[in-house]
Amino acid sequence: MNDITLSSNLKALQGLGPSKGLRSPEETSGKGGPSFADTLAQSLDKVNTLQKEADVAIQDFITGDKRNIHETMIAVGKADLAFRLTMQVRNKMVEAYQEVMRMQV
Repeated sequence: MNDITLSSNLKALQGLGPSKGLRSPEETSGKGGPSFADTLAQSLDKVNTLQKEADVAIQDFITGDKRNIHETMIAVGKADLAFRLTMQVRNKMVEAYQEVMRMQV
C-alpha cells in the first residue's frame, strides 16, 4: 500500500465513532438482555438436564418403572441432539478463537 491509500483509509476509520452510529462499550454493556456467558451457562444447564433425564429414562426402562421404549428413546435422542449441537458450537468457538489469534495486529 502506498502512503496516500494508507492515510485515506486511516481518515475514513477515524470518522467512525459514536456520531456515525457505533456505540461505545459503556453504552452497550448491561443493556438489551443477558450476556453471552449467561446464555452459554443456561444452554449448558439445559444440555445437562437433558442428559440427566435420559439417564433416568434409561434406568427406569431397565428396572421396568413407568417407561416404555419409545419414551426412553425420545429422551436419549433429545440428549444426543443437544450434546452434538453443543459440540458444534464449541468447535465453531474454537475456530473463531484460532482465527482471531492468527490475525496480525
